[in-house]
Amino acid sequence: MKILAIESSCDETAAAVCDGREVLSNIVATQVAEHRIYGGVVPEIASRRHCEAISGVTREALTEAGCTLDEIDAIGVTYAPGLIGSLLVGVNFAKGLALSSGKPLIPVHHLRSHIAANYIGRTDDRLKPPFLSLVVSGGHSHLVEVSDYTDYRIVGRTNDDAAGECFDKTARCLGMSYPGGVELDKIAQTGNADRYKLPWPHVDGSPYDFSFSGLKTAVINQVHNAAQHGEQIDVPDMAAAIRRRVCDMLIDATVRAATDLGHGTVVLSGGVSANSELRARMSDECAHRGITLFYPELKYCGDNAAMVGVQAYYEYLSGNLADNSLNAYATMPIDNIFK
Repeated sequence: MKILAIESSCDETAAAVCDGREVLSNIVATQVAEHRIYGGVVPEIASRRHCEAISGVTREALTEAGCTLDEIDAIGVTYAPGLIGSLLVGVNFAKGLALSSGKPLIPVHHLRSHIAANYIGRTDDRLKPPFLSLVVSGGHSHLVEVSDYTDYRIVGRTNDDAAGECFDKTARCLGMSYPGGVELDKIAQTGNADRYKLPWPHVDGSPYDFSFSGLKTAVINQVHNAAQHGEQIDVPDMAAAIRRRVCDMLIDATVRAATDLGHGTVVLSGGVSANSELRARMSDECAHRGITLFYPELKYCGDNAAMVGVQAYYEYLSGNLADNSLNAYATMPIDNIFK
């Protein structure tokens, strides 16, 4: 079943053609260079760039896949969550394609797509529910039980900042450019994580929840206090300390949840799943405990349409279809069933 997928939830305009778990094409037009000037994504600019790029990106995806719109069986699109202006561009474009071509329209939740990125290149026998997924990105940090391909239960989440947001904001405080989390990960590889002491926030009564705001504030305060005393912060050492503490928090909660809830398989998802220390340490910890770990190829960690197309396939099989009244939503729980 060939699905044309559209993704425009933030600052990447993407289109892909997928056949089940097989990716036939995956085109991404990124806006990172433009938003870097402002230190982060400017929603109005992002929306305008999506309008400019979406037709060309879609044509390129069809061309690379070697097919025409007539050969497509359904249209999948990210409809929530994300920047509302950006989402509306993709949703309305997909609705137009579906209406004009007579194809079914499949609404896809963005976080479900990130989890589905792990299915790409793996057969059903290698990775299938049930499992526990850690979904970590610039705007989300969730621990999700995946009972089936469209059946989810949130067991832990951040109470404030997301892990990726913590990385980006502390990286900016250290003088790194947007997106700071990627640069921080690279710089941290040469640093001494023991030099700076950082807090490990816990959420009382919620053992699988996260809180990154206090960690972010502690870093910013140390940097400002050093500047006030005419002292220099060692950037690689601080970056290493930040990276280690964020990974401490993510790994601890994930492994405890997997153990307590009886999951033998853990799946990393989202942009932060590309973090080198998180991958390495989570691999070691899971291996030590007899837990099987999966994470996506690096090219599928960030926002892309291939992951949307793969998840759209399972949404279609579950009967989760939309009509021309489909709207976009800035926020929506992953366990919401589209109506």
